[in-house]
Amino acid sequence: MLIKLFFIFCAYLPFQLALNPSAGVDMASARVFILVLFFAWLAEKLKQKKLVIQNNETNFFLISFLFLNLFSIVVSQNSDWSVRKLLFLFSVFPLYFVASNIINTREQMTKALKILVWSGFFVAILGIIQFISQFIFGLNATYQFWANYISPVFLGANVTEAVLKNPSWLVNISGATYLRSIATFPDPHMLSFFLGMLLPFALGLFWKFKTKIYLIIFCTMLVADLLTFSRGGYLGLFAGILVTIFLVLNKLKKENKLKIFLASLALASFLIIPGPISERFFSSFNFSEGSNQGRIETWKKAIEIIINHPAFGVGIGNYALEISATANYRDPIYAHSNYLDIAAETGLLNLFLWLGFLGSVFFMFLKKAKDSLFFCASISIIIFMAHSVVETSIYSPVVLPLFLIIASFNHLTQLDEKNI
Repeated sequence: MLIKLFFIFCAYLPFQLALNPSAGVDMASARVFILVLFFAWLAEKLKQKKLVIQNNETNFFLISFLFLNLFSIVVSQNSDWSVRKLLFLFSVFPLYFVASNIINTREQMTKALKILVWSGFFVAILGIIQFISQFIFGLNATYQFWANYISPVFLGANVTEAVLKNPSWLVNISGATYLRSIATFPDPHMLSFFLGMLLPFALGLFWKFKTKIYLIIFCTMLVADLLTFSRGGYLGLFAGILVTIFLVLNKLKKENKLKIFLASLALASFLIIPGPISERFFSSFNFSEGSNQGRIETWKKAIEIIINHPAFGVGIGNYALEISATANYRDPIYAHSNYLDIAAETGLLNLFLWLGFLGSVFFMFLKKAKDSLFFCASISIIIFMAHSVVETSIYSPVVLPLFLIIASFNHLTQLDEKNI
């Protein structure tokens, strides 16, 4: 029963409906779903007297990270904001322990990944349809339709209103304005995170099962990812390509090396061949460009806060108040980096714990990289880590659960497989 609920959750993740428990408050239904899974799992394990949390460095890093987040409320200016952020974290992170426990076989892992990849495929199709619609019905009409009828369903009216105050849905390239691909997500960056982490698995499933549908899924998700025009997403893909080439260079037969090289070259070409996508990618390195200058100033402010509060930060959820004393909870004020946000709000030690968790998961997958899906998982983690340099995703009710599900597979035993 639990495993079936988990598989349903994987399919539901990018299409979760928003809940409105009270006026002015929207909540992602995935959080309720996770808590239902967690308490059902907890009750079952207590009944069986088999509740065991593995004693390993990965769990140590994660539990310590959560503890310091909880402790940071002591230094918070606004404890209510801290409680809201903590409620989010403690309603999502249990998913890691549930998934680590109920996914016990390679077959279960493969099924979960297939479901996630298919859900990514359908949300990618929606994102592509949304992008193309602006050329059929007009940019303004498509924008208004998504703002009035689509986003409120998946985000909630209050979150949608807050999102629309920050014009991240639009991008200007060579004087032309485009509505970026967002699908069911609050902004293009979170869609890019989601699709970017799933891309290696789509390619890996094609490689493993030689089924063309997974190649079609891969190409569809890649197109949708590129149409987000998320430079952080492009950075994640570029990092994934480089690490893939580095890891497989000396481990494959000659014919497989050629396949990997050609596939990587094809992926890189999307970022290099002249056009709106490559222009957007290369603009990431133009430090005189307006949004880049703004991002650099944001990072400088975050670093100043870290220098002034290195031990425990300013308290979880209180970063915005350090930037603006009159800030509201939903104001999109953050450091635009998972790492800087963690360090600014909860201290440098907590950042090291988070990096320790990421590194531990990555190297666990790397040890099992002869198994194709574990190899794909290591690249997925790299894409997440690279994208996290320039965007904050740890409070996304879609991106964080996906990351935790993938990370939870690190406990599985490597199985013999001839090809990667």
